[in-house]
Amino acid sequence: MMFFEGTDVWTVSVIAGLTLVTFITRSFFFISSEAWTLPEWAQRGLQYAPIAALAAVVFPEILIQQGHFLQTWMDARWIGALVGAAVYFWKRNVLLTIVAGMAAYLPLHLLLAW
Repeated sequence: MMFFEGTDVWTVSVIAGLTLVTFITRSFFFISSEAWTLPEWAQRGLQYAPIAALAAVVFPEILIQQGHFLQTWMDARWIGALVGAAVYFWKRNVLLTIVAGMAAYLPLHLLLAW
């Protein structure tokens, strides 16, 4: 096996097997000749997937520092997020939300070193 020099057969076999399983499971819905729809409860649940994913990414970034919850209120990240959330619920404007959140965050972070 010239192409896989330095890689044992077991590793190549596992990679090929996982590739095949991934391909089959992801293309299963295209292979089927019957039309299908998700149940109503699943469709309703998928409506919340984007906000849940966003919360899963954003909240830890705001509230956790070096693996521990914030121990002090003197952190510019949560103040910027709080200002941004308040502006969003007040005006419902995403651009204004970003600008207001950064306007609160940057002076605290850069000038006060929070």
